[in-house]
Amino acid sequence: MNFTYPRNEKLKHKNDISLLFEKGKWKTSGNLRIIFYKNQNDEEIKMPLDSKFGVSVSKRYFKKAVDRNRIKRLLRECYRLHKVDYQEAFGEPNLAMVFWVSNLKPSSYSEVEKEFLNLCKSKK
Repeated sequence: MNFTYPRNEKLKHKNDISLLFEKGKWKTSGNLRIIFYKNQNDEEIKMPLDSKFGVSVSKRYFKKAVDRNRIKRLLRECYRLHKVDYQEAFGEPNLAMVFWVSNLKPSSYSEVEKEFLNLCKSKK
C-alpha cells in the first residue's frame, strides 16, 4: 500500500483550483464538504494526468492559525491513510479540495477520520 502524499498530488496551481470551482461538484457529509472534478472524455479541458488533493479551513470559523493548521494536518493525514477509499469513491484522476465547514474544533483524529470515511462512503 502506498501511504504517501507526494508533492505531485498536492493541489497548488491556480489554474487547477479555478477549474475546480468552475466545473466541480459539491458534496457534504457532517462537518466536511468536498468539491471534486473528474474530467469526462468528451470535454476538452486540460486536466492533470494524476489526482490532486487539497485542504482548506476557513478563517471565519478559526481565527487562530494554529487551529486551522491542526485541522488541515488531520485532514491530510486522513487522505494519506485512506487514499484507497477516497479513490474508490471519487475515481481517478480527479481534482478535489476538502473543507472543514463547522466552527467546532475536532477533539481527536478519530473524529476527523470518521467524517472523512463517511464522506467517501456517501459518494459510492
